[in-house]
Amino acid sequence: MEFCRKNSKLQVLMLLLSVVLLIGLLSFEGVECRKKGKKKKGNVLEENIEYSAMSCRAHIASLTDFGGVGDGITSNTNAFKAAIEHLGQFSYDGGSQLFVPPGQWLTGSFNLTSHFTLFLHKDAVLLASQEESEWPVIAPLPSYGRGRDAAGGRYISLIFGTNLTDVIVTGDNATIDGQGALWWQKFKKGKLKYTRPYLIEIMYSDQVQISNLTFLNSPSWNVHPVYSSNVIIKGVTILAPIVPISPNTDGINPDSCTNVLIEDCYIVSGDDCVAVKSGWDEYGIAFAMPTQHLVIRRLTCISPDSAVIALGSEMSGGIQDVRAEDILAINSESGIRIKTAVGRGGYVKDIFVRRMTMKTMKWAFWMTGNYGSHADNNYDPNALPVIQGISYTDMVADNVTMAARLEGIDGDPFTGICISNVTIGLARKAKKVPWTCTNISGITTGVSPKPCDLLPEQVTTCSYPTDSLAIENVEQKLCSFRVNYK
Repeated sequence: MEFCRKNSKLQVLMLLLSVVLLIGLLSFEGVECRKKGKKKKGNVLEENIEYSAMSCRAHIASLTDFGGVGDGITSNTNAFKAAIEHLGQFSYDGGSQLFVPPGQWLTGSFNLTSHFTLFLHKDAVLLASQEESEWPVIAPLPSYGRGRDAAGGRYISLIFGTNLTDVIVTGDNATIDGQGALWWQKFKKGKLKYTRPYLIEIMYSDQVQISNLTFLNSPSWNVHPVYSSNVIIKGVTILAPIVPISPNTDGINPDSCTNVLIEDCYIVSGDDCVAVKSGWDEYGIAFAMPTQHLVIRRLTCISPDSAVIALGSEMSGGIQDVRAEDILAINSESGIRIKTAVGRGGYVKDIFVRRMTMKTMKWAFWMTGNYGSHADNNYDPNALPVIQGISYTDMVADNVTMAARLEGIDGDPFTGICISNVTIGLARKAKKVPWTCTNISGITTGVSPKPCDLLPEQVTTCSYPTDSLAIENVEQKLCSFRVNYK
């Protein structure tokens, strides 16, 4: 190998005309992978590839150099481990890149390294192994105290990394298939001893990019950056079955992270498309690491049983300064949902959402203070969450069953809610009372149908920050390499 370096119902839903048109028209701005040309010499194909990334690499190798076999049958777990271990020696010598050529690459979990790029060719498919022996069990997250599916440990993610700097997972819309059906069945039957694995989890890391990939059939959550900073997730497609539902297949879950950019993503989810988190009950309170300074833009979501953007319910470390704009929601349960409960503690504040379009929804807005699941019975019933400074503006929705369901906590109201310039078209079989509100306070202006009395009309414009976050200004470099393969 030679390289040189230069500078069912689900199907019906996804075939809805509006979605088809949308997919055809989507143009992702930030992430590119361009081929500069192919040449064939005998049985060998030579291809030049360019792509955008935070960092380019000096040392490049192919998975086949380490015994990889892309036949969809042979396990490549050891090949991935050997390749990354070898390339790790170049972390401080210009960094390294592992190229995954065309083929179907069956593999169990493997760990990434620093100053490293995993690049998947457009015709490469990673197939997650269905052998549990290829999924080591690791400790629960300290901010959760236990696994989400079961007490105790959790199966490590397919692609995993911890304590890393400058790590990139990208490709030319290549596919990572979690083959999750077996895991979903075991979960539903109560046969799992540990929590299901995710497709990719990066922990305690800085300067992370996940881009230009398609994630399919995750056993549980798809993309999970946790305890990390300066994270870019862009140009990602995530698809999970929604009928029958694939349980807990959240799309992107930034968790106790700072400075995160999520943009130009298309998600069909069996749960929340984007779920912002920061720990669970007393464990999250003690760990005390918020998710803050998060930008979500140009997101398209289909989530019939959950939210387009969810804040919580695991929010005990706090969530602050979330900015979402240019969001399209189709056939989803709720547009924006805040989930919390007595015992969570923490806070959700300074949340800004604008220019959101919603089509066929159960609720446009949903806030609940009685989301009942707890890590264990040791939570503090006096730990009340603070929900304040919630701003929704410049939105339109149609075919909505109920405009909003806003339920704070008795003695702990949700405050500082501002909703302006929002038009919600109700479905023919809509609820007779479009708004229900308890234990909340705020103001509205230019909202239809008329909101509840706890959100009186007041001439105002709900705010949206005018500054840019540092993560929005990270320079993307043009990287290139040439590869020969059969």
